Amino acid sequence: MTMKYRYFALAFLILGFCLAVSFSNGTKDTPPTDEQAESSVSVDEKGENTAVASEESEKKLERGEFSYFHDIPEGGPVTFHEVWGYVMQNREYEFKDDMKVTDLVYFSADVNSYGEFDSIPKASKFASFKGRKHLSVTCQSRSLAHFVLDPQYGITKKIIASITEAAKGYDGINIDFELIPARDIQNFRNFVRDMRASLGQEKWLTIAVPARLKTISDDAFNYAKLEPYVDRIFIMAYDEHWSTSKPGAIASTDWCRRIANYALEVLPQKKVIMGLPFYGRTWQAESYGQAWYFSGVNRIMGENNVREVQRDNGVPYFTFDKTIKVTGYFEDAYSTVEKCKQYKAAGCDRIGFWRIGQEDPSFWNWLNIK
Repeated sequence: MTMKYRYFALAFLILGFCLAVSFSNGTKDTPPTDEQAESSVSVDEKGENTAVASEESEKKLERGEFSYFHDIPEGGPVTFHEVWGYVMQNREYEFKDDMKVTDLVYFSADVNSYGEFDSIPKASKFASFKGRKHLSVTCQSRSLAHFVLDPQYGITKKIIASITEAAKGYDGINIDFELIPARDIQNFRNFVRDMRASLGQEKWLTIAVPARLKTISDDAFNYAKLEPYVDRIFIMAYDEHWSTSKPGAIASTDWCRRIANYALEVLPQKKVIMGLPFYGRTWQAESYGQAWYFSGVNRIMGENNVREVQRDNGVPYFTFDKTIKVTGYFEDAYSTVEKCKQYKAAGCDRIGFWRIGQEDPSFWNWLNIK
């Protein structure tokens, strides 16, 4: 064999080896069968399970649909009795009828500064959806919540009557008042109680509450105090880290586990909906977008070696370039499925999502409804 053909043969062998390694690690970006699930996980030298990149993930990476190798959940889909999903008004198009959702929560009818609803979303926009439809009712400030809840202003009964009327087009009402003043804790509980009485038993009444790890004294969202009046309690197990906190997971796995364990200790299992986030968040290490003292302006100019200013009609201004570190935490199919598995193992049979449209679309392949 000539030297030329030896090089050709060697190159062919190397190419074949690379292709074999590449394709031996590929799986489809859909839930595998039980047999596929067993074969789709490799074991490293330490005997630990390692995620296997999928062929479909690689194709999406090449097409620019993913910017990273998309890990594939292990095993098959997770099955729940109920799956709830919030849909934002004016973003109705993000919901698809084939999504595995039993209960759609339409967000939202918001109380305005006059104790009225500017508009009430129409359930008819989801006429083709065969599951239950719930209207979310919101109140976006503490002062407004006090105005609505304190009976001395005469607004509470008016609001309850308006909500009851709006419920005629829905299967239920979802109360999402997240800013309750301390003085209105009992007023809020009375509001939920009276809302239950006004709706009757024909309509569902559910409530969205923040995540809790334990019972807190003087808590407007005390789970046990609200439970007698509602059919479901949607626990918003997200925003563990928020826009002004240090960077971190929106909902870390261990944090979610502790929330679920507490909820199941104090609530009937059938009333617990564990909420999961579909969204991500970014933080930047430094931000210069704010108002400044003169001394502060001089400080940041000095720190960034700005020695000259220009003037715009006499007003001084400056510019400088800055490299800023950005940290982002987000959810994909893999992380969301892991939380679903954890909730299922803990005994939660009902989950919900904030919100439809923000998700990794491949997640829906990993969810089933009983």
